[in-house]
Amino acid sequence: MAIAVISTIGHDRPGLVHDITTLAESQGINIEDSRMTVLGGEFAVLMSLTGEIEQLRAFDQAMQALTGEEMAYIYRETDTQDRDPVTRPYRATVTAIDHPGIVAAIAGFFSARGINLQDVDTETSRAPHTGTPMFTVHLTAWIPAEVKVQDLKSEFEEFCADQDLDGELEASR
Repeated sequence: MAIAVISTIGHDRPGLVHDITTLAESQGINIEDSRMTVLGGEFAVLMSLTGEIEQLRAFDQAMQALTGEEMAYIYRETDTQDRDPVTRPYRATVTAIDHPGIVAAIAGFFSARGINLQDVDTETSRAPHTGTPMFTVHLTAWIPAEVKVQDLKSEFEEFCADQDLDGELEASR
C-alpha cells in the first residue's frame, strides 16, 4: 500500500467534508488519519491516505478538479514515519493569557533538547467572568530514552514559571 498526504484550505461550506470523504471512498482510498477544522472563515484539511499508487494519483486528479480555484490544495506521496523505538510520548498542556510568541517559546524549549513534537493543537477562548483572552496549547512530545523525564519536567516547570505560563508535562496514555 502507498501513502499520500493532502492538505487543503478554502472557504468553509456545508458538504465539504462529505465531498472529500466520498471522493476518497469512490477511489478505493482509505483515510488513515485526518484533521479537519475551521480556522477563521476557512476550512482546513490535513489527511493521510492509503491505497494503491494508481488510486492515490487518481484521487489527486479528482481533488484538483474538486478544489479548483476556490481552495489551495497540496498532494504529497510519502511513507510511514520510522520512530525511534525508545522514545516515549508525553503530553504537554500550557495555558496563559493570550499574547504573541507562546507557541514559538514552547517549541524552542523542546527543540533545544532534541525533542520532536507531534500533534500541536492550539485554541483561544475567553476566561469566565473577566472575558480575558486565554490561549491553550496541547501537544505530544516524543522524549528520547537518554532524557531523564524528571529532570525534563523540572526544566519545563521552571520554563513555564519564567514565561508566566501554566503548564504540565505528563506521560501520554
